[in-house]
Formats: sequence, structure tokens, C-alpha cells
Amino acid sequence: MRYGRIGSVLGAAFCAAVLALSLAATDADARAGRGFGMGSRGARTFAPPPVTQTAPTAAQPMQRSMTQPGPAINNRAAAAGNGGLFNRPGGLFGGGLLGGLAAGFLGAGLFGLLFGHGFLGGLGGFASLLGLLIQIALVVIVARLAFAWWQRRNQPAMAMAPGASGPGASLRDMFAGGGSNAGRGGRDGNRSDGNRSAQPSDAIGITPADYEAFERLLTQMQEAYGNEDLATLRRIATPEMVSYFAEDLAENASRGVVNRLSDVKLLAGDLSEAWRENGVEYATVAMRFSLVDQMVERSSGRVVEGSATPEEVTEVWTFMRSRGGQWMLSAIQQV
Repeated sequence: MRYGRIGSVLGAAFCAAVLALSLAATDADARAGRGFGMGSRGARTFAPPPVTQTAPTAAQPMQRSMTQPGPAINNRAAAAGNGGLFNRPGGLFGGGLLGGLAAGFLGAGLFGLLFGHGFLGGLGGFASLLGLLIQIALVVIVARLAFAWWQRRNQPAMAMAPGASGPGASLRDMFAGGGSNAGRGGRDGNRSDGNRSAQPSDAIGITPADYEAFERLLTQMQEAYGNEDLATLRRIATPEMVSYFAEDLAENASRGVVNRLSDVKLLAGDLSEAWRENGVEYATVAMRFSLVDQMVERSSGRVVEGSATPEEVTEVWTFMRSRGGQWMLSAIQQV
């Protein structure tokens, strides 16, 4: 009976953890990019873009990219992974939470073998410790979800520059402050009282017209993806990004669904960095926007995922152009 109760508690805790993790990932299941870091940022593809007021936490690394990381980038990526959930150097199972649990199970089993109780005989005393660890993990997960929710609810007010007029304000207004800073190429546009984010690095002189182009591309990209309009996607995105979008749309078609996106509205945005390399100009922009994101069954039109209620998303988009040319989307990263 004792072990049955422990098993029930652990089972319930495990289910709660899985539910919490699934809820955390719900917002990133659809829309253009499907919540992945994808594309290329030139030589800075695997370097995290500077944080901003709109995106005060580091963007996720690229998960889908045709750019090959160099040796230095590989070393940094390996170092970053050493302390994660699954990895730590020097151990058979790695470190972090899962590695520690695996090592604990093995140690308990060996303990049981040494004292003649069988491989699973040493797990009885370990079960209570395991339950405590799972409860701690659940508390951490819930706290992080609550903090992320609080940030999402409060970020628009923090991210808008003085003079921005709310959800209907243009990206130029949000970058340039809607007035005196508009002629400065956006370099001082995200400065406001109490701003603790790093100032953007702008080596090419982003102008208000560029900000308007970024806002326009945000809307066009989401609408073209929702309409499965590959012709428009090819016109406003790099061939690499179009290949990822086409792959995602083909997967939707094989499942008999279509990802309908509508009512795209920019809520806040600011410049992370802009630079030039090998005759190509890049601009990385943090944008917070809302949209209606629904997965619809093709045959019946029935909504199988999502709702008609707009959801808010914060992403970091990188645009590129040949000097004097038109901006095109070259990367999307989650925050």
C-alpha cells in the first residue's frame, strides 16, 4: 500500500509536469516559423542578438540554418550546453535534473544489489527523495510560467517609446519616439527613462522608412503564410526561409489542415542591431505583435487548434538587403 501511494503521488506529479511543459509550448505550435529559431544572420547567425526593451531576454539559438558554424561558435555552443538540463561534463549520465535522477536510480539499484534486496530493492527510500525533487521542479516550472505570463502582460507598456500611441502606433513611432528622434535613423529611438537595455548598434543608419518596411513585412509574411502564398513568400523572404516555410506548409497539407493567420497587429518593437558585411546589410529587430492563429481542417473548415482570440507573440526578426535594395526576411528567433 505504501508503494502504491508513492507511485500514485509520483504519477500525478509527473503528469502535472508534462502538462505544465505542454502549456508552455502551446504558443509556439503554429504560425510562420512554428516557434523555431530559423534562418541566417550572416556571420552573426550563431551569436545571440543584443537584448532590447521589447525582448529583454536572450533570443533562442538557431535550430534550422544553412549557415555552418565555425570552430569558435562550436566551442561556445558546447560550453553553453554543459550546464543544461541533460548535460554536464565528466559524468556517465550528464548533469542537471535528469542526469541527477538517472544517477540516483542507478545508485539505489546498486545499493539494493549489494545488500541482497535485488536491483529495485533500494528504491523504496529513494522514492520520497524523488517525489521531493519532482515537487521542487514543478514549483520552478510554475514560477517560470507565471513570470513569463507577467512579462507578456506588462511588456507592451515597458517597450513603447515615449510618443508611441498604443497598439495602433507604427513601428517607426515605436523606434523613433514618434517625433524629435525620427530624423536620427532610429539610433536613439528606444531610449527612455529607466531603460536598462543595451543601446542598439546601428552601423548602417536605419531610417524611418526602414522601420515602416519592417512593419509591412511582418504583416505580409504572416498573411502570406496563412494563405499558403508561396509566390509572395518568395518575393519578401530569402530562399532559405522560403524553403522552411514550404516544408511546413507541405506538412500541414499532409495532415489535412491549413494554418490560418489573420489580424496581425504590431504592439511594440525596437532595434537590436544593424550591420554590414560583404556588401550585404542586416537589421535585427525585436517585435511584439498579436495575431489570430488557427489550425483549420481543410475538408470541413473546422478549427482543430487555436481560437478566434488574438494571441501575443514576441520574436526577433532579422532582415537583409543588398545595398540600396529591398529588405527581405532572413531569420526568425523566439524569445
